[in-house]
Amino acid sequence: MIRDDIGSRLVHLTKGEPDQVAANTFLAIVKDRKLRGGTGCIKGGYQCVCFSEAPVSKLSQILANPMAHGMRYKPFGVMVEKQWLFERGGRPVIYQSDSEYELLHETQRFRHVRYEPATVDFTWEREWRIHTSELELDPAQTTLVVPNRAWEKWAQDQHIAMLSRRAMVLHGFIGPRSVSDFPWHFMVIEDLGVEIPAVSPPEAATAV
Repeated sequence: MIRDDIGSRLVHLTKGEPDQVAANTFLAIVKDRKLRGGTGCIKGGYQCVCFSEAPVSKLSQILANPMAHGMRYKPFGVMVEKQWLFERGGRPVIYQSDSEYELLHETQRFRHVRYEPATVDFTWEREWRIHTSELELDPAQTTLVVPNRAWEKWAQDQHIAMLSRRAMVLHGFIGPRSVSDFPWHFMVIEDLGVEIPAVSPPEAATAV
């Protein structure tokens, strides 16, 4: 069955006010090549990394005007394949009332998300969670989500600058192809035809 409201990949978007905070979080993710777990809004205090299976093509409409929708996410993040995360223990959350929380086995309680149709409804997020303090990212299996082409060009320019510095230190030798090739893939939200307001890339060089 083909559905346009559920994708084959999962997206983790950053948050923060102002937008620069979300951008800085994104830069830290790329630099460290990992996502760090958090406990915010997770009953039981379980440390998790959270994703959404909603396609970015759907989220982009909200990201274009976040204040109108009460959207807390920003147009920076990462995408991974569902199968990749599933193999590491990631699972869809379970939307249910808080009174049903205790019915879950302790090993599955990290998946609980409060759901009350008339008052509390976050089902649009189509959330997935993995119970972990940090999730290592493999650039070959990860797509970086950025608001516009300026951010993609910035990342590529920083990689070239890093190679130039390495060549100077090693007297012209850069390293094997696995080191010199640009490691990341990109998904540019503006390419979906929606103009996304976002902060500009930093001027200072940061190896990616």
